[in-house]
Amino acid sequence: MKEIRKSLEILDKWVENNGWEGYDPYDIKETKLFLYFQKNRYTAFAADLIVSLFPNLSRKIFRVKKRVIPKAMALFARGYLILYKKLEDKKYLNKALYCLNWLVNNPSKGYSGFCWGYPFDWQSRIFIPKGTPCSVVTSIAAHAFLDAYEILGDKKYLNIAESCCNFMINDLNIDKVDNDKICFSYTPIDNFHVHNANMWVASVLARVYKYTKNEKFKEMCLKATNFTVSYQNEDGSWYYWAPPDKLAYRIDNYHTGFVLECLNIIRRELGDEFKYEEELRNGLKFYKENLFLDDGTPKMTNKRIYPIDIHSCAQAIITFYELSDFEPKYLSMAEKVAKWTIKHMQDEKGYFYYRIYKYFVDKTPYIRWGQAWMLRALSSLFISSSLV
Repeated sequence: MKEIRKSLEILDKWVENNGWEGYDPYDIKETKLFLYFQKNRYTAFAADLIVSLFPNLSRKIFRVKKRVIPKAMALFARGYLILYKKLEDKKYLNKALYCLNWLVNNPSKGYSGFCWGYPFDWQSRIFIPKGTPCSVVTSIAAHAFLDAYEILGDKKYLNIAESCCNFMINDLNIDKVDNDKICFSYTPIDNFHVHNANMWVASVLARVYKYTKNEKFKEMCLKATNFTVSYQNEDGSWYYWAPPDKLAYRIDNYHTGFVLECLNIIRRELGDEFKYEEELRNGLKFYKENLFLDDGTPKMTNKRIYPIDIHSCAQAIITFYELSDFEPKYLSMAEKVAKWTIKHMQDEKGYFYYRIYKYFVDKTPYIRWGQAWMLRALSSLFISSSLV
């Protein structure tokens, strides 16, 4: 598929010209002026609307600086490693190594192992200061180092991934629901029960177990998997939050994709010890039938289309490609989503737009939210046999 390669080439060129720094959808939300406007529902609505309509101008007004974001560096590393493995072009290896070295030199400090968070404050149910390590960010970085170990054979990368596991086990809060179920927190300062975060951790534990044979890693992986699978809805879906967190439950596109991708990693690594093939198959069926239009358009949730988010596009490509080793028929869906995304959301300069709303398009080239995820997604699809 020539369009995949062309899309990758112009995206890579854009990243090369832009550099590793960029804006993020959440960076502006930490500024004092923005937080001030959030105190009143009317000014909060106005501030949110201004940011959506004028993302670049508002960042100048709020004096937001571009930053290097650990999650983006990990995703870029994964994408460039895949391209290096496929094309054996050292320019991709050099970019991957730069990203990995940056991660090694910029971890969150004071924890039991390597870990990373976001370079800005962010508000969830609690306030989370910048630099607080996050299970999702650390997991994606750990996967990047595991990719490097598998492709390059240097054990130092496996050691870093193992160190990430030590952070997860020793520093994250772990809810021991019963003898067979646990849930990992989002950060060391919360007690959230979030399925995708829990499964990201479990997926790293599974991959590291494969090489280290550390039984504790396998045991905790299986217990975390038991927790998330136990809360799968009858139709095959998962809510974002898990009990006992009593919040507005909703089913969204990319977090569902995360859960499915991670479950498949665990299936792949643990083999016969993975007992949830049927649950995985049902989840994938729900995902495909309820979170996409017939032409490959990713919906935001199972109940509404807009906004169409580049995060959903990228994760859909990854999810359908990765799970094609479980259900081969889904590879064509990965290709369909990729074609739709390139046609509707890639700028001629190479970068991908943030969101398509019903009446306007936010074309901001967010470095983590869009560019890094799409480089990772398209590089994966590029290596599939049907595209060679």
